[in-house]
Amino acid sequence: MAEERKTVEAETRRLLPETLPKETLTPVVETQEPVSEKETATSTYIENTQLSRVEAQKRMSLIKAWEESEMSKIENKAHKKKAVIGAWVKIKEATLEAQLKKIEQCLEKKKAEHAEKMKNKMAMIHKEAEERKAMVEAKHAEHLLKVEEIASKCRATGKAPKKLLVLL
Repeated sequence: MAEERKTVEAETRRLLPETLPKETLTPVVETQEPVSEKETATSTYIENTQLSRVEAQKRMSLIKAWEESEMSKIENKAHKKKAVIGAWVKIKEATLEAQLKKIEQCLEKKKAEHAEKMKNKMAMIHKEAEERKAMVEAKHAEHLLKVEEIASKCRATGKAPKKLLVLL
């Protein structure tokens, strides 16, 4: 109570002009009904619980904000790492596809070379076959001429060929 009176007096002095005599100034103090200690204790308890609730809510909102911030950071890091991994996969796939194309080109080249070799071998086989057929034809014609000669000689002489006797 004494403190309130001092503050009220100081305030009135400040607001009122100095020309008035000090005795005439009487501070106006609102009189309050006396409050029992029990009422002040309960009101203080209520104020303290309300303050503690406000502080707890403030702490909880700070904790929630921190949690959301950390979660956001973690999600961003994970997203970045996934993007890096995706890029790595694309690079590796592109490399493997390039290698596959290179191998396919090499195989196609070898296939073409082998096909050319096979065609050349087939041509050589056909050429050799033609030569052999020609030789067989020539020998066949030679044998036919020989047989006709022998047959005409035998007809002219009237004797039978010697090989015929050997065959019998």
